[in-house]
Amino acid sequence: MPYSASYIKEKLIKELPASHVMVEDQSDGCGAKFFVLIVSDKFAGKPLVLRHRLVHEILKEELKEIHAFSQKTLTPEQWEKSQSPINTSS
Repeated sequence: MPYSASYIKEKLIKELPASHVMVEDQSDGCGAKFFVLIVSDKFAGKPLVLRHRLVHEILKEELKEIHAFSQKTLTPEQWEKSQSPINTSS
């Protein structure tokens, strides 16, 4: 069963809970290759490997059929910092 970006997004928002989730289907619609960006308080204090394991556990069944899955996991503070314009004035 192919999965849609909206299905994955809703599941991540519900299960984490996440304040921001962006899911990009990079497989031309066949549901086999995804990139996700997830912002959640649950990532605070956790190293990258534990963040990724948490996401993999949530999508355990889906990942049996998804062939390629990449993710970027951020805390709300990291997300906010990444959205700030860079101040280049001296």
